[in-house]
Amino acid sequence: MSTIMQKIKEIEDEMAKTQKNKATSHHLGLLKAKLAKLRRDLLAPPTKGAGGGAGEGFDVTKSGDSRVGLVGFPSVGKSTLLNKLTGTFSEVASYEFTTLTCIPGVITYRGAKIQLLDLPGIIEGAKDGKGRGRQVISTARTCNCILIVLDAIKPITHKRLIEKELEGFGIRLNKEPPNLTFRKKDKGGINLTSTVAVTHLDLDTVKAICGEYRIHNADITLRYDATADDLIDVIEGSRIYMPCIYAVNKIDQITLEELEILDKLPHYCPISAHLEWNLDGLLDKIWEYLDLTRIYTKPKAMNPDYDDPVILSSKKRTVEDFCIRIHKDMLKQFKYALVWGSSAKHKPQRVGKEHELEDEDVVQIVKKI
Repeated sequence: MSTIMQKIKEIEDEMAKTQKNKATSHHLGLLKAKLAKLRRDLLAPPTKGAGGGAGEGFDVTKSGDSRVGLVGFPSVGKSTLLNKLTGTFSEVASYEFTTLTCIPGVITYRGAKIQLLDLPGIIEGAKDGKGRGRQVISTARTCNCILIVLDAIKPITHKRLIEKELEGFGIRLNKEPPNLTFRKKDKGGINLTSTVAVTHLDLDTVKAICGEYRIHNADITLRYDATADDLIDVIEGSRIYMPCIYAVNKIDQITLEELEILDKLPHYCPISAHLEWNLDGLLDKIWEYLDLTRIYTKPKAMNPDYDDPVILSSKKRTVEDFCIRIHKDMLKQFKYALVWGSSAKHKPQRVGKEHELEDEDVVQIVKKI
């Protein structure tokens, strides 16, 4: 473990010393690939015998329709926020490291059950296994949205430190997966094609990165100006892309001018958990970032059930997804569906299982006789 840490430190030092320009881009790309491989080995070293893997998270049963992880440095108010939002008792004190395990709570909002996880405070170097950082971040990987809780009276640089820890564990915040195609083949060498002008990657850099992963035959197509980091992310294949909200807590302790500056930053939500300021605004933002779709069921000859909607992800919201969410055997009996709402051209519209539903549609499933 210490030798891997040593190698990581050496590569980071060399990257810090190397000037960024066209002549060094090939060398930096190679260093980044080596660093990504070492981080992977550090976080999930090969297990021998019966020993467990090192990158395991806290054993928290997933419940509800979606999961939000509260991440932050110790004593920024995560436990207070969880208590105010869900009524779950998470020990609160003014000293650091009060929460030592992962504490879950569930909140019902707009008909959806959202599980909130109060994760123990992150410390710098969590991605390298310091403290309980590895467990914290591997549990964060199972979430649908990350809520980074920051202290308004502490330096804003804490935001970048937490982002760095999460990125070191393969979590990409508020980013889309790289728009590039990487396909291995049996022969023909490395081929690089692009549909746009490329400034960060050239064939030599791509060959060096692929060579580090012992890949000597592949077709790579760039559809935007990708960087070496983007290519490494695609080759590694274990990256998770998720939305993130920065909840700036303790705004009751800063001036109005400072609050106005914070308000201009993207993905931010100023709150005071202790005084319960703007918690409604935070819940609205969580709902927006989770991007969920509510579908109401309508039994035959009865009114729709508006109290208990079926919650779908906005990326998986066809009638087929709706049926699977209710019961996996429902598709075997499926004949067609009747849909009322914004996705229907007329009310009701008779549709098949590939029809895409919209938020707050009403669906009646007609089964085969």
